[in-house]
Amino acid sequence: MKAINLEKFGSPEVMVYGEAARPVAGPDQVLIKVAATSVNRPDIVQRQGNYAPPEGESPILGLEVAGTVESMGANVSNWCRGDRVMALIGGGGYAEYALAHQHHAMAIPDNMGFEAAACVCETYITAYLNVFMLGGLQDSQRVLLHGGGGGVNTAAIQLCRALVPETEIFVTASTRKLDRVAALGAHRVIDYTQEDFAEVIRESTHRQGVNVILDHIGAAYFERNMKSLSVSGTLMLIGVMGGVRAEVNLALAMVKRQTIMGSVLRSRSIAEKTGIMDAFTRTVIPLMVRGEVVPLISEVLPLQEAARAHQVMESGGHFGKIVLIV
Repeated sequence: MKAINLEKFGSPEVMVYGEAARPVAGPDQVLIKVAATSVNRPDIVQRQGNYAPPEGESPILGLEVAGTVESMGANVSNWCRGDRVMALIGGGGYAEYALAHQHHAMAIPDNMGFEAAACVCETYITAYLNVFMLGGLQDSQRVLLHGGGGGVNTAAIQLCRALVPETEIFVTASTRKLDRVAALGAHRVIDYTQEDFAEVIRESTHRQGVNVILDHIGAAYFERNMKSLSVSGTLMLIGVMGGVRAEVNLALAMVKRQTIMGSVLRSRSIAEKTGIMDAFTRTVIPLMVRGEVVPLISEVLPLQEAARAHQVMESGGHFGKIVLIV
């Protein structure tokens, strides 16, 4: 099969379009003929040599795919050849065929094409898991989402608007993305190049803070995140683009009864992922079926141009998801 191979770790140019062995479905797996996949920040980190795939997973990049079931393992009973599916995978998405556990695939809604479906599993599930399942965001609370135009952040804004419509949404974004983030449904967009988000939160909430923060920056934002949290607030840490080491004011955390929780999706067990996807299917998929939540696509490129897609993501010029069609 055709696939994107890594000749070595490094810049986007290390990704080469070429041949790879076609995978074979194990007993509990489905082999998916990939129509589209998408680019996620962990793909870049893996390409740079800093995020090895879990044991047994494909070394090929790509954490979510959309396509049709090509074949099934002996224990698979819930899928048939030709079914349209979108799947969360541990690796292997940048290829013509990819493997998924049978319980980590979902039926693509009839109103959704493959390109949009390729944006759902890694991004929307990450947002739903961390803001709602773990972060515990409730209606009429406040949430701070970092990373204005990224896939997880735009998904989180959409989910907050649909699931907790009375919640006040604060979002940090660069100057060029402020208007688009506001149009997506944020109540207060903070220009992180010009404003101190902690000061904006303090003033806007009358020192009450926000109940949940979704952050992929890490150390560079940590102190201000903690100041921005409310009493019993939760910081959900899903990335460390701004560093891995920070000082913690333990007294503040104790007095305000704050929770700091790190979270990744890829390395979770099969059972954990299955439970998360079951909850997502019950809660979010109906919103997509009704067209209330629509995956936001920034750019669509052929798989052969995966290097260009990574360059676009690293430049920060995208708004929503970058899709690769196979």
